[in-house]
Amino acid sequence: MKMVITIVQDKDSLRLAEALVEYDFRATKLATTGGFLKEGNTTFMIGVQSERLDDLLRLIKKNCSSREQMVSPISPMGGHADSYIPYPVEVQVGGATVFVLPIEGFHQF
Repeated sequence: MKMVITIVQDKDSLRLAEALVEYDFRATKLATTGGFLKEGNTTFMIGVQSERLDDLLRLIKKNCSSREQMVSPISPMGGHADSYIPYPVEVQVGGATVFVLPIEGFHQF
């Protein structure tokens, strides 16, 4: 058994949640916040049998696509102003960050 911790952008979370239900994967959904863009994320904690892990990873990849987004950098607070870029820049957002952990035991009470 594996524990899959998946962090996705909020824009992808509803689509992924619906797909998890459709394909009978059980997940706990947590609201989280990203550090770089300071935007909302959703973290899914998914317990999965080892033989279904590849199916789950394909499902996550299919429903969480990366894309380009224009962002306005936050001005430096106490930092060096010479490294501050005062105009919007294009960054890649979305996709999924996935951690797969081994599980020693699973108990449901």
